[in-house]
Amino acid sequence: MPHKYTRNFCIIAHVDHGKTTLSDRLLEHTNTVEQRVLTDQHLDAMDLEKERGITIKSHPVTMNYRSKDGHTYKINLMDTPGHVDFSYEVSRSLAACEGAVLLIDAAQGVEAQTVANAHLAFGQNLKVIPVINKIDLPSANLDLCLKQLEDILAISAEEAILASGKAGIGIVDILEAVVQRVPPPRWTDYPQARALVFDSLYDSYRGVISYVRVFSGSLKAHEFMLLMSNNAKSEIKEVGVFSPKMEKRDVLGAGDVGYVVSNIKDPSEIKIGDTLTLSNRPATEMLPGYKEVRPMVFCGLYPVESSDYEKLKAALGRLRLNDSAFIYSSESSVALGFGFRCGFLGLLHMEIIQERIRREHDVEIISTYPSVVYHIIKHGGVKIDVDNPVNLPDPGEIIEIREPTIKAAIHIPNDSVGDIMSLVMEKRGTVDHTDTLDATRIMLTCALPLNEILVDFNDRLKSITHGYGSMDYELGEYRAADLVKMEILVNNDPVDAFASIVHRDKAEGKGRELCEKLADIIPPQMFKVAIQAAIGGKIIARDNVKEMRKDVTSKCYGGDISRKRKLLDKQKEGKKKMKQFGRVSIPSDAFIKVLKTN
Repeated sequence: MPHKYTRNFCIIAHVDHGKTTLSDRLLEHTNTVEQRVLTDQHLDAMDLEKERGITIKSHPVTMNYRSKDGHTYKINLMDTPGHVDFSYEVSRSLAACEGAVLLIDAAQGVEAQTVANAHLAFGQNLKVIPVINKIDLPSANLDLCLKQLEDILAISAEEAILASGKAGIGIVDILEAVVQRVPPPRWTDYPQARALVFDSLYDSYRGVISYVRVFSGSLKAHEFMLLMSNNAKSEIKEVGVFSPKMEKRDVLGAGDVGYVVSNIKDPSEIKIGDTLTLSNRPATEMLPGYKEVRPMVFCGLYPVESSDYEKLKAALGRLRLNDSAFIYSSESSVALGFGFRCGFLGLLHMEIIQERIRREHDVEIISTYPSVVYHIIKHGGVKIDVDNPVNLPDPGEIIEIREPTIKAAIHIPNDSVGDIMSLVMEKRGTVDHTDTLDATRIMLTCALPLNEILVDFNDRLKSITHGYGSMDYELGEYRAADLVKMEILVNNDPVDAFASIVHRDKAEGKGRELCEKLADIIPPQMFKVAIQAAIGGKIIARDNVKEMRKDVTSKCYGGDISRKRKLLDKQKEGKKKMKQFGRVSIPSDAFIKVLKTN
């Protein structure tokens, strides 16, 4: 088919605005998947995706559609993840398209990620087709959505298509709009072959399978390909398209979206956003937009049962094969034994990996407090990166500690403004400016330290706004801050599992909270045990673990008080001696309880 009859587009939206349901209707209408095998959320392969109603892994599909103008068009749809953690994957999926269908929930209107994804699409110069979805809901407010479309996104309301993925309304209008409004494939006249790698998958039999969009030239089996970011060469074993299962083809031409199976067995060699070309006639310049994806959030993962260590190691190895953004390395902790230091793109990414380890690999794990990557400037101008509080240098060696910040766009109802501003300030953030979206909603543009939003920020945002608030963020710059390493001492011995990097102003409150929690959870000991929070050599908070006491006076019946006093003094001396030589062994389930409540 000539490439002028090819259309490449993706569907972008805020989480839970109906992307996957709409994809199902498009597959059904174009007869790409037979009715008898079509399932709900057909393009979502993982149980986790179906349960949570989110797309984690991108799923392309090729459809044939006969338009009202009499021509048959080849339409390549790229389903994209909706969450902010995967924004680089979304940007690469967008780079593989010429158009984007922007979904807006008729009941909820324009949300934070709707705006962020729309700006990503505008930045890639894509033709954006606005679709107001879920118009059959009783709570749908079409007038408000159309007004928001013009006021917030500067898209004419006349361009909007009214649809419902569930009821199958407006599906033909969307397909016609894709065919008529989205331009044919670009950059097809480039002299050499170039294809964008927008995702990859590891197959234990065939090695690494690259998902590609061919921009110019063609790719065939038995040719030799070259990856331009690292100059890795390999023979192409097979090419094909998704419909939506993999189907072998003789050739992938300009404008096609499909897969390439090569000799490469190591997933780390194929990077998302890389340009693939032919080694005998290589392209001279890469396709724009490639960058290395770096993990932003780190935490330690340890097996609850130490005998599960090898099982956890195998599970992490398998997950790493299909997720190049996830990294891990071995580490050990005095309190928790042997485990792994893992790096993730963000909080959702961390949560999903942990859930998959528990479900797919049947390993019960405990994770330490999440931390971010800090830049440490030492005397002599030496700069090091620290992602684990245990590795922080001595305070005397440090000139300054810089922490990563984020730029957040928070969409909230008007009546929550005061409470959200208090929350932002509590998290050491600043509100740069506010924009009124409509009569009931406001957008706050804030700068916040990434470390402060790791644990409970999103939960508190949702509870303050009764579920109506939404947030989108992008990474900002590194800023200097008054940060310190807080350690927890149990009977004067530091416990590495509870070490954390905190702001000096918040250290005392956090230290007191953690000491109280530990004092409740650690079982009573034979002698009084002090639990202390310390910064350097200074103790900032303390609590005591209850001591067990034998009633030594129980055998005294009547008689002089001095006899009881003598017995109690003898016990006191014994406790003092025990404290001098005794060690406190804390059961691992106590750590697990504290870390889980964190």
